[in-house]
Amino acid sequence: MAENTREQRRRKREYEARQVVHDVQVDRRRTDNKKAIIGAAAVAVVAIGAQIGFTAAGGQPQADDAPTATTAPAPGAENGTQPPQQNDAAVPDPAIAEDREWTGTMQINDVTLDISIDGKNAPQAAANFIDLAKNNFYKDVTCHRITTSSSFKVLQCGDPDGTGMGGPGYEFGPVENAPEDGVYKEGVIAMARAQDPNSMGSQFFIVYGDTPIPDPTGYTVFGEVTGGLDDLKSEVTDEGVAKGEPSPEDGKPAIDVKLGDIKLK
Repeated sequence: MAENTREQRRRKREYEARQVVHDVQVDRRRTDNKKAIIGAAAVAVVAIGAQIGFTAAGGQPQADDAPTATTAPAPGAENGTQPPQQNDAAVPDPAIAEDREWTGTMQINDVTLDISIDGKNAPQAAANFIDLAKNNFYKDVTCHRITTSSSFKVLQCGDPDGTGMGGPGYEFGPVENAPEDGVYKEGVIAMARAQDPNSMGSQFFIVYGDTPIPDPTGYTVFGEVTGGLDDLKSEVTDEGVAKGEPSPEDGKPAIDVKLGDIKLK
């Protein structure tokens, strides 16, 4: 009887020992599973973070030697990504351009330029410029960028933020009336844009010396300076780029440059 009791106790101890080993193994597996899950999650987070960083850094690359906007001609600081602007502002109706040539004047600092706007060959860009000018959008807006190299001479204006990233609250496209040879002749007025051909807004550039821009899509030429360009050169563009800019041939103008009244008829 006593022997049976001792045998039962031995079996019980062995059973309890096996249970303890089993419980330890279960706990270890749970711990290992948790570590595996956490490790996988960490890898996923790193991967996602890398993708976000790549997307943010990649964005919309701009041509190094062309005009860029938000959404404009291609410049340094403006070469970053610019998400399309979304709000209630509507793109002006091309019918505003009336399929005709408009003439008038544009004030830049103390210089008065005679200009013509091509509502026939660039109706959307012309209508946009006419509408913004009519509503005094450009009044006191800066010309935030100038380029002065021997083969790239533009003065870029029309950004209400003065950074190269601003616009009227809408974007439009596609490109109209781009020169087939990629050369923007002295006096040309053209729309600035980002890489997307549908990213035009309010920014434009004035070419004050023949400028080739090797972009197969091109930039919308919607107007021309017909008088006063020599005064613009002597009083504005000859002052060059501000000191301290990353490039001595491309950056903020050395003097404050602002748009004044724009009158069209």
